[in-house]
Amino acid sequence: MATKRDYYEILGVSKDTSADDIKKSYRKLALKYHPDRNKDAGAEEKFKEISEAYAVLSDSEKRSQYDRFGHAGIDGQYSAEDIFRGADFGGFGDIFEMFFGGGGSRRGPRGPRRGTDLQYELYVTFEEAAFGIRKDIEIPRTENCSACSGVGAKKGTSPKRCPTCGGTGQVRTTHATFGMQFVSTTACGTCHGRGQIIEFPCPECGGSGRVKKRRKLTVNVPAGADSGLGLRLSGEGEAGEPGGPSGDLYVVIHVMEHRHFKRVDYDVISELSISFPQAALGADVMVETLHGQVKMTIPAGTQTHSVFRLKGKGIQHLRGHGKGDQLVRVVIKTPAKLNKEQRGLLEQFEALGKGKKPVEDGKSKSEKAESGKAKKSKGIFGKVKDAFEG
Repeated sequence: MATKRDYYEILGVSKDTSADDIKKSYRKLALKYHPDRNKDAGAEEKFKEISEAYAVLSDSEKRSQYDRFGHAGIDGQYSAEDIFRGADFGGFGDIFEMFFGGGGSRRGPRGPRRGTDLQYELYVTFEEAAFGIRKDIEIPRTENCSACSGVGAKKGTSPKRCPTCGGTGQVRTTHATFGMQFVSTTACGTCHGRGQIIEFPCPECGGSGRVKKRRKLTVNVPAGADSGLGLRLSGEGEAGEPGGPSGDLYVVIHVMEHRHFKRVDYDVISELSISFPQAALGADVMVETLHGQVKMTIPAGTQTHSVFRLKGKGIQHLRGHGKGDQLVRVVIKTPAKLNKEQRGLLEQFEALGKGKKPVEDGKSKSEKAESGKAKKSKGIFGKVKDAFEG
């Protein structure tokens, strides 16, 4: 399968180009390669290529998906018809008809109409998005009427072909633009695009062939999903008419915030408070991760806001192999209140740092002797650790 070219490259624009400039570039290229104007071999394929690029980049939602995930974000979420449907192609006729049938002498009559696409906003927790989950949802949608099998006519009767459009459901008009003739297609006003007239409507659906239902579905949220990811459930949208295929359901993922973790790409960011003795002397601490508690070593002399990396403790790569990391930022806790012993030990610690002899005035000889023994056995660092960590 041939690799698709970059949409921005096809239109000759950069990723930060405005929507207006993208449209200008498309119009210039469309005039050059339109098959009714350019008879060179490959012109029509070139025209389709630039039209596809414009259809994606002119739609803010599709453009966002493409910028984040490339062609995989488009091909995996939209059908070929979805890419072109609704795009503003200005004075270049009905591009959708050119690609998918109808309009013009080279194309046959348009068939049954596809159902409308639906969108559902699905909220998941941080953990559910990281590890993936199957979620049950319920959506309101139209479905084919079971009483008339979607035909719209009362049981025992049949629809009749529309005399205005001859059963096509469409009326075509020709107009000239830029010295070229284009054929546009509109729904027939007599049969409202159905191509048929129902004389005896179905009592269940009133002749529409469709009824409102609430349908339960299961959505498979992949591991590594992030906010903004769109999942397409083919054929789970509105029912088509008459007898046309159903539209698709697009489930847009929203990941709720976590109390302790933040996400950057596939890495998890967390913060860990440690005491002054732990930072100064070093310590082994337990860190909360998405994958359970993990032991992490704090080296002696660690400064506040130092960041440590736990390899492979992040989020699963979306539809890929491997995981991100967890980045742990340590913050040294400063006690808000100090008791007499703690204050005294810190003053001794500061004095030693300045090369001074610690002051122990007010103590008896026996107390000083006991203090000297304690110093020899533990030292000032040990005493500070005991005082601040209990």
